[in-house]
Amino acid sequence: MLTAHHIDKSYGFHQILSDISFSVNPGERVGLIGPNGCGKTTLLRILTGEENPDSGQVSFTPCNLRLGYLPQGFGPAPGVTVNQLIKAATGDAAGVALETELTRLAESLAGDLDQPELQAEYDQTLAKLEHLSQVDPGIAPIILDSLELSNVDDGLPAAALSGGQKTRLSLALVLLSDPQLLLLDEPTNHLDIAMLEWLEDWLAGFAGAALIVTHDRTFLERTVDRILDLSPETHTLREYSGGYSDYLEQVLREHHNLEAAYRDQVAEIRRMRADIARTKEQARNVEITTTSREPGTRRYAKKVARKAKSRQKKLQRYLDSDKRLEKPKAGWQIKLEFNQAEHLGKNVLELTDLSVGYPGYQPLLEGLNLNIQAGQRIALTGANGSGKTTLLRTIAGRLMPQGGGVRLGGSVKPGYMSQGQETLESTKSAVEIIQAASPFTMTETRSFLHYFLFSGDDPLRPTSDLSYGERARLMLAQMVAQGCNFLLLDEPINHLDIPSRELFEQALSQFEGAVLAVVHDRYFIERFASELWVVEGKGIARPV
Repeated sequence: MLTAHHIDKSYGFHQILSDISFSVNPGERVGLIGPNGCGKTTLLRILTGEENPDSGQVSFTPCNLRLGYLPQGFGPAPGVTVNQLIKAATGDAAGVALETELTRLAESLAGDLDQPELQAEYDQTLAKLEHLSQVDPGIAPIILDSLELSNVDDGLPAAALSGGQKTRLSLALVLLSDPQLLLLDEPTNHLDIAMLEWLEDWLAGFAGAALIVTHDRTFLERTVDRILDLSPETHTLREYSGGYSDYLEQVLREHHNLEAAYRDQVAEIRRMRADIARTKEQARNVEITTTSREPGTRRYAKKVARKAKSRQKKLQRYLDSDKRLEKPKAGWQIKLEFNQAEHLGKNVLELTDLSVGYPGYQPLLEGLNLNIQAGQRIALTGANGSGKTTLLRTIAGRLMPQGGGVRLGGSVKPGYMSQGQETLESTKSAVEIIQAASPFTMTETRSFLHYFLFSGDDPLRPTSDLSYGERARLMLAQMVAQGCNFLLLDEPINHLDIPSRELFEQALSQFEGAVLAVVHDRYFIERFASELWVVEGKGIARPV
């Protein structure tokens, strides 16, 4: 269905993709993974035609294949309603838009029929129009109901939806186009567990093929049968069969074998150097312990010295050759060190008959009587729009309670990481944000940010120019610099890649404070949480 032939892409002198070739066949579910910034989204944009490669090409079979593309960030225009977006994707409105586009293409072709790219675009648009006339109009309500969008006010501006609702709406718009090939860029972001499981089931029954960019390890394990790993060092793809656990096993085995081979190489180089040193010392001792009246012995010493020199040259040739193994890298890393300014007392947080919501509206959650103690790691989960983010914002002091109270312990210093990343000032650089949070000098700040993989000119760029993953890392860095000891994390790993999710989990395991995290990543919950809070109705249950 899809074949990429030797794709290369650079931005200036910065190589992004190098000789990328792969295929996606009918019925396949392929996962595309790699660290943030390695080029996954760029590759998807090239596959959809939104960007052009420097060299190479993309081909589809058939050429008028219906492509469904879910971009990572869904940013509807201000004022555009949910109903307008749905109508634009279905029914008469979609037909009118396709007919208008078909007319424009026909007029462009009328003057010159020898335009193969334009002809192909005309054929694809015509095929979409013909297919739209055959689509069952009753399918839209089914998809919207399945994605829990049927009860959303269709006159509501799409920009006012929650993060999860935006993801579900964007996904619905893709599915309503009845695609044959899906290209999904982070489809699991902001989805609650029920929606993740629905999407997994839907993909299992999907007749077409899918290429999925995601860092959700459980989702990968349950959906894909092949993984493409994009390397940030070589900018090339490696292919692994099976799901995430199969991929992880293969990668760990490869890394183990590389480490063993490198250790053997180090031992052999050490042995050769020791042999050369012994040979040189032997020749030197013979020379200094003999006289010119012992020419035979001295000739032998010179022969030994030449042998040592020959071995030295042989070793140097090996060290300079491509056969020499480089030391295996430990992988993409973030160094997280949470330095608490003060130790926590026993009681970190106490909620008393708390009701949370927005002024003029009914409470989203009410009658909450909960507490958190030092060292607890609590995962808060539940349906999108149920009030989880509102609760965190209330605890963080960004919203006033509608009733009841929130009491923090005397030594508690909370740190709040928002889901929408709006707490970062878009015009400020990473350096400015960290220096505002700590007494670091410029040198100390640059060194500190290096732990969070900000190098070169990255720390000086405005936050608005950073990727989602870079912003997430900056928010973590900000909390570390502030010395927070109670972390309120709203979907903290949504934009982190798999290696940094693993390292973030490790960092939290060493964190001495308390954590309350809104999270839907089932793999993360299993490894991180000491207790689970689940939103049920307008309350919170604590299943044993």
